[in-house]
Amino acid sequence: MALSNEIVLRPRFKIELNRNNEDALKAFEDLKTAQKEFIVSRIDNHVFIKIPQEHRHFWSPQLHLEIDEINKDNSQLYGLFGPNPTVWTLFMFLHFLVATIFIGFGIWAYTNWSLDSDYTIQLFVALFMVVVWFLLYFIGRAGRATGKSQMHLLNDFMKSVLKL
Repeated sequence: MALSNEIVLRPRFKIELNRNNEDALKAFEDLKTAQKEFIVSRIDNHVFIKIPQEHRHFWSPQLHLEIDEINKDNSQLYGLFGPNPTVWTLFMFLHFLVATIFIGFGIWAYTNWSLDSDYTIQLFVALFMVVVWFLLYFIGRAGRATGKSQMHLLNDFMKSVLKL
């Protein structure tokens, strides 16, 4: 799996399988207890593959697979690498907070400018939020880079199960 240089924090991929979706899902279901390298869970046509707790760190990824039926002999696999949902929720909350502060202080700075009042502090905070947003982005990229070796392990495991 090649990761492009695009601005993507949660890489996605799509593969057409030459097998029924239930066969592919059953292959993952059978490996739930037969191996200890990964934690495999299945809900309907979704499979989640995670790193075991003893090997997991803050930036450890998980692989979410959705296997949909195209016809009785073919299926479509959609894959998404992402961080632990708790980490992702934290990052989304921080982005929302930064955006809210930016908008709030931007409006306050504009209001003070319109009233010919001092708006230096409000403008500084609004511009500082832009810096914080870039910082959050680069922290996310660094986190993805930290988990890249585990992403490759998850991808290799998926390919071995599906015999790709």
